Amino acid sequence: MKLALGTAQFGMAYGIANRGGRPDLAVVEEILGRARALGIDTLDTAIAYGDAEERLGRVGVSDLRVVTKIPGVPADVEDVAAWVVASIEGSLERLGVPRLHGVLLHRPGQLTGPAGADLLEGLDRLVGQGVADRVGVSVYGPEELDALPAGWLPGLVQAPLSLFDCRLADSGWLARLAEAGVEVHTRSCFLQGLLLMEPDARPSFVDAWADHFARYDAFVAERGITRVQAALGGVVARPGVDRVVVGVDHARQLDEVAGVASSPPSLPPSPLCCEDVGLIDPAQWPPTPRNDEVRT
Repeated sequence: MKLALGTAQFGMAYGIANRGGRPDLAVVEEILGRARALGIDTLDTAIAYGDAEERLGRVGVSDLRVVTKIPGVPADVEDVAAWVVASIEGSLERLGVPRLHGVLLHRPGQLTGPAGADLLEGLDRLVGQGVADRVGVSVYGPEELDALPAGWLPGLVQAPLSLFDCRLADSGWLARLAEAGVEVHTRSCFLQGLLLMEPDARPSFVDAWADHFARYDAFVAERGITRVQAALGGVVARPGVDRVVVGVDHARQLDEVAGVASSPPSLPPSPLCCEDVGLIDPAQWPPTPRNDEVRT
């Protein structure tokens, strides 16, 4: 299964379409059980996702491949490499797992700053100690990949890719990463649920892109597909994408998403690509409790 299960919503009320808040632990356990049954073997989490790591540890995830993320290095840290290792040791304890499939930097721009060399040393220690299979970066856009230190190749990259946001592919980075053997996880295919909303349920700030959404609605209607099929199908089918990270609020949603991922519709290259980060980058949306507290 090409899906990975995102867990930001397990630790906080995450997502612009989220109306139910953080799910109960029993719901988390049900979602994880359904994920296993569907053949989903990878979880995406982060230290910054509230208490998501702790809650995952409580329900048990030692049989799954877990990818977590390290937040930006605080200014008062003196030994950055040791801080990286200690941060992940804390994640391992909270998650109740002996090792991680991946460790990503949430602030990859720090690699080119004063702490850059020490950050890389800390990541190397994680691999050398057998704590992480792969280390890499979580980015907002391909320009952050352009700025990575010369000569350093991440083992895992997570980046946004959706029907609206084609930057990873159009920049050539998706093909380059795949050719170099870098594992690629994409996120935001639903734009925090925005692409799944009916027109009358969308937040008012998207009125600025009314014409774009009209084309999206026509795209869905003309092909006789669901919004899940439209938003997920083209991303899952792209060569070079190893996992598509999706978040759900209950097991029924996961069934629908997994069904599409197993048999994605045949879609043309997206005619809806948009370069306006005001739309395609949730971090640029008007602040709400659901989209301004966490970098995915």
